[in-house]
Amino acid sequence: MKTCGVEIKASEAIFALAVIEGGAVNHLPLTLKKLALDDDDQAANVRAFAAQAAAFVAENGIQRLAIKKRGKKGEFAGGPTTFKIEGILQLLEGCETVLVSPQTISAQAKKSSAELPSSLNKYQHDAFKAACAVLLKR
Repeated sequence: MKTCGVEIKASEAIFALAVIEGGAVNHLPLTLKKLALDDDDQAANVRAFAAQAAAFVAENGIQRLAIKKRGKKGEFAGGPTTFKIEGILQLLEGCETVLVSPQTISAQAKKSSAELPSSLNKYQHDAFKAACAVLLKR
């Protein structure tokens, strides 16, 4: 099952696509690595982001999104725009969405001790780890 890991930072959703082949998790390179929601006070921008996200999921045949959870309160809490992005991604049709805690991602990374593919950009590492955590958990 094609699983796209997502890390939401500030006003961007960062993507990394993974699939299990032969018992190992493999990275599938994407042309679109991040998607930004600029000026989320404007409804047109939010609609445009939702349309771009839906097109991205459809074009790449993504069946599941694994979103790295962010804190809701405290020092490391996500901003309001990050929760808007998360809500939009959860509403995408034809795609299951799973929220993954940072603790689960870390634990799964230690268990599998798989190396990160060189085809990933550094900013995509957490998104890829989220996808791996969901793929290896099932």
